[in-house]
Amino acid sequence: MQKYDVAIIGGGAAGLACAVRLKEQDKNISVAVVEADARAGRKLAATGNGQGNLSNAEMTAEHYHGSGARLAEKLCCSGAYDPLSLFDFIFCKDKLGRIYPAGKQASALSDCLLRKASALGVQLLVSSPVTAIKRGYELTVSDGNKICADYVVLAAGGKAQKQFNTDGASFALAKSLGHTVTPLYPSLVQLKCDTAYIKTLKGIRVECGVTAFDCDGNMLAKTCGDVIFTDYGVSGNAVFYISAYCAGRSGVTLSLEFLPDICADEIEKDVKRKLEAGYPQSELLCGTLHNQLGRAIVRRCNSQSPKSIAAAVKNFTLTVEGSLGFDYAQVTKGGIPAEELDENLQSKLSPNLYLIGEAVDVDGDCGGYNLQWAFASGMHAAKSIISRMDCYD
Repeated sequence: MQKYDVAIIGGGAAGLACAVRLKEQDKNISVAVVEADARAGRKLAATGNGQGNLSNAEMTAEHYHGSGARLAEKLCCSGAYDPLSLFDFIFCKDKLGRIYPAGKQASALSDCLLRKASALGVQLLVSSPVTAIKRGYELTVSDGNKICADYVVLAAGGKAQKQFNTDGASFALAKSLGHTVTPLYPSLVQLKCDTAYIKTLKGIRVECGVTAFDCDGNMLAKTCGDVIFTDYGVSGNAVFYISAYCAGRSGVTLSLEFLPDICADEIEKDVKRKLEAGYPQSELLCGTLHNQLGRAIVRRCNSQSPKSIAAAVKNFTLTVEGSLGFDYAQVTKGGIPAEELDENLQSKLSPNLYLIGEAVDVDGDCGGYNLQWAFASGMHAAKSIISRMDCYD
């Protein structure tokens, strides 16, 4: 039976950050990262479309949701934990404030953390799914081996993207120690929509405004960015952002505003000019919008009225019928309720157990906010564990 001071279940962003910080603060403690996958950090290596969007220059409270939003505000928005300090890179930010390694390669993030963990003496146990946990703590691995530790950090992720072995197993482990789990929903995910009016638009990408309304017409969220039309509905960065506000709701309507920087009156005048020049109805938006998109809007209006066509350009509605689910989601919405944790992310139900990252009921907007939470929560738990160890020395 292997014995460690700290066993971290999960070798993703949160778990690796925690392991590196633990050993940086006290090189003499023994730390093991117990990872279900054959390689740690695989999900991190795919983040931000493979470019590694790990944080955002606009780190404010409104970008976090769930019962742990206050914890996220404290750890992510106060400047207490800078995820960039974990890495040996030059970083850059884009016009939306998203922060990346200057090389725009997400795999460099995981490679750097794994290199540091190895150099510091962290024991990395891969292909080792933890199937059971007992207070004390004793972990049972799928091959029957046992691991003992004074402290356990549960960093096994949520339920999104099971191809990275984040299949919700972390929640079963937490439940076995008395914790509860909020309802879980896929977030930052493609949305299924009624495709009656967009069947001809598959593959077309457009930058537009997107607003989500609930079944009573109340605005849920608004953003502007890329929308990609698909055979099931819509994808793109703007859709990923909006999806967080649609999760768990029925009767949501999306309003797409094409040409957000051009007023409806100008579009109306453009349509009138084309009518006077003898353009056929199907071409009344040609050159103003992608031809196929323009035809779809005019076809939906079924009118040559410049006012009606302009209104449809500014308010093209789609009914949300669901999402592509956890297999395609970047993040899990929901998790271990924050009220079951103290301010240091230690369990109130099982002392010396810490819960971090996506296991906690915290989810952030698209744009680096979820990785910021993963890194910050990992570093915060490490600080608390070292402090507790020092108290008992």
